[in-house]
Amino acid sequence: MKREITTGSDFSGVGAFDYAIERVCKAKGLKHKRIYACDWDKFARITYSHNHGEPEYYPKDVYDREIPEESLDVYMTSPPCQAFSLAGKRKGKDDERGILFFNSHEFIKKNNPRFFIFENVKGLLSDDGGKTFQEWINMLGGKSVNGVPILFPHEDSVPYHLYWKVLNSKKHGVPQNRERVFLIGIRDDQDNSFRFPKEERLIKKLKDVLEDEVDEKYFLSEKMVEQLLSSGQNTDHLNVDKVANTLRCGGGGSLTQKHSFDMIKINSETRRGRVVKEVAQTLDTSCNQGVWIGDYRSDEGLRIRKDGNAPCMTSSMRDSKEWNPKAGTRNPPIVGNSYSIRRLTPRECFRLQDFPDSFEFSVVSDSQAYKQAGNSITVRVLELILRNLPL
Repeated sequence: MKREITTGSDFSGVGAFDYAIERVCKAKGLKHKRIYACDWDKFARITYSHNHGEPEYYPKDVYDREIPEESLDVYMTSPPCQAFSLAGKRKGKDDERGILFFNSHEFIKKNNPRFFIFENVKGLLSDDGGKTFQEWINMLGGKSVNGVPILFPHEDSVPYHLYWKVLNSKKHGVPQNRERVFLIGIRDDQDNSFRFPKEERLIKKLKDVLEDEVDEKYFLSEKMVEQLLSSGQNTDHLNVDKVANTLRCGGGGSLTQKHSFDMIKINSETRRGRVVKEVAQTLDTSCNQGVWIGDYRSDEGLRIRKDGNAPCMTSSMRDSKEWNPKAGTRNPPIVGNSYSIRRLTPRECFRLQDFPDSFEFSVVSDSQAYKQAGNSITVRVLELILRNLPL
């Protein structure tokens, strides 16, 4: 008789954890029983229910949901990261969203699951000079932390062996440069010799997630392409090599110097100026990235790439033109029509989170789909973590 794995999740989103645990249970010949899921966002709930079916217990608010009396096998939680993100206001636990950590901590104390998984942004490590993360460690790792025994645990700590590490999706088979911190808790009565998954060679490239046919609505307008090419940058440094860093739109829809070509200088020594080869940058909640099907040659101007690789850029327009730097102007003229610049499609964004193509997002708007993809967790990373737990 197959053993049944019981799970529950807070901040469930559109079900990345569900996909991951289903894959692992199938591979190990285990049954999976979802006890509950929980999420406040009504659009995420629509997408989740459409793809996974509505759970028997599907509360909206983590402060109102009932904690199951019977211990779960795996509890998954991902408290909203904005309170600890570099992109947020850095109010840390003073932000109401930051306090949600303590709700998850309370769940663990009362339910006593065999294993728990926390996921959050890398910025959590530096919030309040590292004090916020240290508080998480103190309260979640009452027995040991990364193999080091805790002799004097925090008075409110849970009796778990805690392992934590920053994992990057591109190091685990997915062409997205997405760093997230994972905290794995193992109850004291379980085998606690956990190891994080080994890094693997990235075989899949950004070009492999691109759709063959894309609706015109995802392409740049001619006006915005002209603004892009006349942005006043020093184009001597421009070199889009297979995949470039995100190119973002400035205020009012214009492309500013800060947010355009300067981000893809290959000679820049700053992190912002590096060219990322064949890997997409981190998806944000608006997925403001795009693909430029083509590359730059200093003696030939711009041309379509033959290898299908695409740089990662931000826009929502179409019909890019080509230009020749030998024209001797820093505001290059539009001289051709052999380029296409577009934003990533929702499908491509979900592929960059390792969601299967059977995942259906058309039940919500594109803007909501982009938000859901950006807020999600890379399924492959979760899957590899779960495979290393003694389920």
